[in-house]
Amino acid sequence: MRTPPIHLCRALSCFLASLLVLLVCTTRNIGRADEAAKTELPLNDSDREHWAYVPPVRPALPEVKNVAWCRTPIDRFILAKLEAARLTPAPPAAAAALLRRVTFDLTGLPPTPQEIEEFTGAIEARSASAIDAAYLAVIDRLLASDAYAERQAQHWLDLARYADTDGYEHDNVRPDAWRYRDWVIDAFRRNLPLDEFIRLQIAGDELRPDDSGAAVATGFLLCGPDMPDLNRQDERRSMLLNELTGTVSATLLGLQLGCAQCHDHKYEPLSQADFYRLRACFETASFLSKQLKEEDDAKDDGKPDVRRMFRETPGPWPASRMLLRGDFQSPGPAVDPGFPRVANPMQVSLTTESKPIDSRRMEGSGRRTALARWLTRSDHPLTSRVLINRIWQQHFVEGLVRTPSDFGYLGDEPSHAELLDWLATELVARKWNLKEMHRLLVTSSVYRQAGAKSAAKDQGNRLLSHYPRRRLDGEELRDAMLAISGRLNRQGGGPGVMPPLPKELLSAIRKDHWKTSPNEADHRRRSIYLFVRRNLRLPMLDAFDRPDTIASCPKRNHSTTAPQALVLLNSEFALQAAADSAAKLQEDAPREVQRQIETLYLACLGRRPSDAEVVDAQALVASNGAGLADLCLALFNLNEFAYVD
Repeated sequence: MRTPPIHLCRALSCFLASLLVLLVCTTRNIGRADEAAKTELPLNDSDREHWAYVPPVRPALPEVKNVAWCRTPIDRFILAKLEAARLTPAPPAAAAALLRRVTFDLTGLPPTPQEIEEFTGAIEARSASAIDAAYLAVIDRLLASDAYAERQAQHWLDLARYADTDGYEHDNVRPDAWRYRDWVIDAFRRNLPLDEFIRLQIAGDELRPDDSGAAVATGFLLCGPDMPDLNRQDERRSMLLNELTGTVSATLLGLQLGCAQCHDHKYEPLSQADFYRLRACFETASFLSKQLKEEDDAKDDGKPDVRRMFRETPGPWPASRMLLRGDFQSPGPAVDPGFPRVANPMQVSLTTESKPIDSRRMEGSGRRTALARWLTRSDHPLTSRVLINRIWQQHFVEGLVRTPSDFGYLGDEPSHAELLDWLATELVARKWNLKEMHRLLVTSSVYRQAGAKSAAKDQGNRLLSHYPRRRLDGEELRDAMLAISGRLNRQGGGPGVMPPLPKELLSAIRKDHWKTSPNEADHRRRSIYLFVRRNLRLPMLDAFDRPDTIASCPKRNHSTTAPQALVLLNSEFALQAAADSAAKLQEDAPREVQRQIETLYLACLGRRPSDAEVVDAQALVASNGAGLADLCLALFNLNEFAYVD
């Protein structure tokens, strides 16, 4: 028998020694943790001085030299830092590139060849004011479209960890989960103010007891994974409360409060009591019990199935308690429902915020109403900052804070702190109007820059000396290929659709976990309407970093892997999309090969082909009977198709 190398022996010895020390320390600290749960350290001045815990104050616009470059106040903040670093912004993006960029950003779909030709023709040899007017007309058209609402909803559903199934071993279907998805889309379509958007998702049933849509909105709280068949229903309830409390704090406060379930946060001024105060805001709800499920199954009144929404139990309610070491079987000291102390410099109490609206009787405890109102106060230090940072990230790849769900001490410092505060206060000043904020961002000069190379002094493009390149999401790629082929089904709403899966994938899952939708046209609907199974992702979306929906996703990965190339080159979906695109080109311009090529380049890449590209494309088309389909597939596999510049 060979003797293990000496370095492996040493490594094993070190590991065993470390494990022993950890076990000893853990045993000693259990008692200390229980004792610490009975007391809570007070906050000090240094705890409250962190930038994120100080309510935003609207700063003055900075002085800049090149005032003419600035179209919006945003540009003043960006340019001030560029000038301080002795940098100049990149030149304006070409008209066609800008149109492709803003169309994908706002709708998740490519501009059509006709839209490109109309826009570039409208601004040709025009004055700067005429160009701005034409661009603004495009933005207004995009913001008014259903495609905008669908694209915006996908960003939010990533945060909400939306899925149509429970996850875990059985991954049971949630028959009415899609109602929440449709509510989100409709909210963005109607341009529901963001403060109301948040309040309804936290306490819609309390705020509007007679509005079934408001009850559907609270599906946000229970979008996460669940184990309904768990033997210990009290354990299941505790797990759900912990998960939704952590999600609410990360999504709306930008705080990792979930790390304080078992003990005070190691690095942030967030105590275990802070976690259980916030959790107590949700504990008066009697949700997901077997009795309520049986009641829902028995009823047939035509109303939405609300088994995934909150219902308040009649009072009085038992005292909320901390859980020692996070163990649901070890209740500790009682805590009153409330808000994390460091995020509440206003020192607002839950009682103050829970008064009924318009003196109407409000069903329930009012705890979630109080939380919803506190979250959307104009002087809240975090909510408006967190939301506007997420909106900025949609348009510039990175947020002004690059850790969008962590504004604490371990998170990223803002690259432009004054701009973040200006935007946060502007969001409130504009009555939380999301469309106005999108319009403000995409009309700025910084957004309209070309995607030039980063300057040596602007490593990582943190100063935004040029527009940052981004790869399209899997949903954008799929929807774009369907749109270019002319086969995209724009029907919206309703239960999630199950398109065909590859045979090898179907053979690896339970038969009842994927039943292909019988209507073939449904298979070509936008990706947001596809059925979302937690334990199974469509190959194309999986390859292009679709979130797993187990937890809130504040920012998607944008990996570059071999399976992505295989999906775009060899999958049945890609081959069919290429064939359909070729058929559409031949139908629209029969026997006009050059026009077909030019139209295809406009549709796929947002530009006309060069002379050399036309020659190569003509040779490929003439090479065989499927040459035009081969050209379509080739363009789908270009980096220029998969990236927005």
